[in-house]
Amino acid sequence: MARAPRLAAGRARALGLPTRGTTNPNRLRRVDRWVAHAHRALLAEGEPLVVDLGYGSSPVTTVELAARLRAVNPRVRVLGLELDAERVAAGKEVADPPGLDFRRGGFELAGARPVLLRAFNVLRQYTEEQAAEAWTTMVGRLAPGGLLVEGTCDEIGRRCCWVALDAGGPRTFTLSCLPADLEVPSDLAERLPKALIHHNVPGERVHALLAELDACWAAAAPFAPYGPRARWVEAVRLFAGRGWPVLGDRRRRRLGELTVPWEVVSP
Repeated sequence: MARAPRLAAGRARALGLPTRGTTNPNRLRRVDRWVAHAHRALLAEGEPLVVDLGYGSSPVTTVELAARLRAVNPRVRVLGLELDAERVAAGKEVADPPGLDFRRGGFELAGARPVLLRAFNVLRQYTEEQAAEAWTTMVGRLAPGGLLVEGTCDEIGRRCCWVALDAGGPRTFTLSCLPADLEVPSDLAERLPKALIHHNVPGERVHALLAELDACWAAAAPFAPYGPRARWVEAVRLFAGRGWPVLGDRRRRRLGELTVPWEVVSP
C-alpha cells in the first residue's frame, strides 16, 4: 500500500515523498517547447517565476528549462525544488541566482508563488487519490493566473503525456512522442499521468481516445513511405475529422503532439 504524502523533517517542512531521481539530458524537451509555445503569454512580461519540482539526481533538466524559457523572456527566473539535500547541493553547483536557483521543497513549493510549475515524473508513486490531493496543493500555491503542468515521460523523453491545470482545474491533455518510436499511438498509455493511467479500460474516455487514434494511425498507413512523422500528422488530421476537438495547428502535430481539452479524457 502506498504511503500517504508526509511533511519531511526539517525547517523547510517539504511536502511529499522522494522520487527515484532518474533523469537524462533533453528528457523534458517536449514539454518545455510546448509550454514555451502554448503558454507564452504567462512568460512574456516582467520577471516571471517558474518552478521545476522534483528535478531528480541531476539538475540538468532544470538548467535546460531555464535556457528554453529565456528564448521567450530573458528575465525568466527558474527555481528547482527537491526534497533530497544532496540533490539540492548538486543544483547549487550550477545555480546562477536570481535567474536560476535551487532549494529544498516539495508540493508546498517552499513558499514560492510561480506563474508556471512543471512537475514531471513525481506522482507515479502515489495513489490516484493522493495525486489528486497533490494537484490541489500545488495549484493552490500558484500565483494568480498560474499554471501547473504535470505529467510523465520515458527515460529519454520520446514518449510523454501531461495535463495542464489552473485554479479552475484541469484544462488540457497532451500526448507527445517521437512517432518512429511507436508501433501504435496507444503505446503512449504506459506514460499516462496518474489521474488517467488506471482509466485506460473500455468504457472510459481516455481508452476511447487511444483506440480512435490507433484506428486513424492504421488508416494513415499509406503515408508510411513518407516517414512516421508524416503518418502521425495524417493520423491526427483523420482523428480531428472524426469529430475529436484537437487543439493547436499542423506545426504542433509535426512535432509528434496531440492536445485535446481535458473533458475529452476526464474520468
